[in-house]
Amino acid sequence: MQTGSTPRDRTGVSAFGGLGAQARGASGGLLPEIWMQDGAKRVEQALARLLCAEDGKTELMAAMRYATLHGGKRTRALLCLAAGALAGTPAHMLDDVGAAIEMMHACTLVHDDLPAMDDDVLRRGLPTVHVKFGEATAILVGDALQAHAFLTLASLDAPGDNRIALVRELAQAVSAEGAAGGQAMDLSLVGKHAGLDRILAMHGMKTGALVRASVRMGALYSIAEDAAHAALYAALDRYTACFGLALQVADDILDATADTATLGKTPGKDAAAQKPTCASIMGLQAARQFALYLLHDAGEAIAPLGPRAEGLAQMLQRANAYLSAPCA
Repeated sequence: MQTGSTPRDRTGVSAFGGLGAQARGASGGLLPEIWMQDGAKRVEQALARLLCAEDGKTELMAAMRYATLHGGKRTRALLCLAAGALAGTPAHMLDDVGAAIEMMHACTLVHDDLPAMDDDVLRRGLPTVHVKFGEATAILVGDALQAHAFLTLASLDAPGDNRIALVRELAQAVSAEGAAGGQAMDLSLVGKHAGLDRILAMHGMKTGALVRASVRMGALYSIAEDAAHAALYAALDRYTACFGLALQVADDILDATADTATLGKTPGKDAAAQKPTCASIMGLQAARQFALYLLHDAGEAIAPLGPRAEGLAQMLQRANAYLSAPCA
């Protein structure tokens, strides 16, 4: 695995590869609306290619495409691309990595929406997978998307050590110590009083683990996690711990304040299910201030990394704007 080199494509572009001057303004700074739109588009194209409709001899592939290709902010894939730019990796080399992350994210959403879990009927403004295709197919969709995510990473045109590191990182994110364990904890807290520390621990597993993996995978594609890069990974881990939690707090606030059109899913689900959240425990305004503090702390974490972390900083700015809507 490379530890200090900066991989480049044939054009010599190392950060947000292929965009060149288009992605930068007059001051030389990255234009977030360009690189984010371009990155999301490329990941969308990778998903469409990797989940090929022609391979769908049954309803399963159609349902897998439905679960992944119908909207979404692609936050996790963009975090991966931003971390890859920090590591000097051409953006196009991370398209399939971002797609694998989005497959895994879609897997968790499909399973979370099931009647035995959060029992939701809307996702991204459309009927959830189990509503449209049936509960059995939805379970298989989640299972297959998880498998395809790992197949995608195993098939990357990258050294074996890199691929192993990426597979391990994604597996850890959805394990009993990650999203699966967080969902189990979430279900166990329904209708019960829970302290804030327990809620934060649950969010760190259910939401934060995949956010952490997304950033780390962008870096791990090119930079080994070793003693020489301990400070880099410590900064990224602090960034993702704060950013992932802030995203979940923002989601809790929106669940309590936004309408169906804004959310793309059923509002008020947490209160109806008697789920304790940061918003219900702290109050909406305090929860919003807490999330803003977390975003600020995430920015402080990557400040020592300088301009190469510009993409990660812009992801914080986007989250800040997203958060400003509920309680403005």
